[in-house]
Amino acid sequence: MGRSDILAQFDRCGILPTPQRIQIAEILLARPQHMSAEQLIERLRSAGSSVSKATVYNTLNLFGERGLVRELSVDPKRSYYDSETSPHHHFYNVDTGELTDIDHRLVKFRELPELPPGTESHSVEVMIKVREPRD
Repeated sequence: MGRSDILAQFDRCGILPTPQRIQIAEILLARPQHMSAEQLIERLRSAGSSVSKATVYNTLNLFGERGLVRELSVDPKRSYYDSETSPHHHFYNVDTGELTDIDHRLVKFRELPELPPGTESHSVEVMIKVREPRD
């Protein structure tokens, strides 16, 4: 995604374009991918950026709130930010930390449990946790 595409996305999502936000978006939105804040900070540093950790976390929260990325909490200590916002599911390898997309059409349900009173279904997202075989 080029800079003009990023600026158009920012405009669509009501995000004020700052140099730091653009730098973060250029990495995170370059292709469909899952990145943790730490991975993003590492990529920014290797590209010579001096964007602070706090700015990265605040920007990721803003991008998530505005629908530019999806935050995926894989465990209480680890979140990933998904640049693909359309409905889909994931495999999460608890040993390697790898997160892999599953096309939403490949997961089927016969029925869902009864919803709590006063609610309606918004979406269903499945995360299948896998691990390396144990000997």
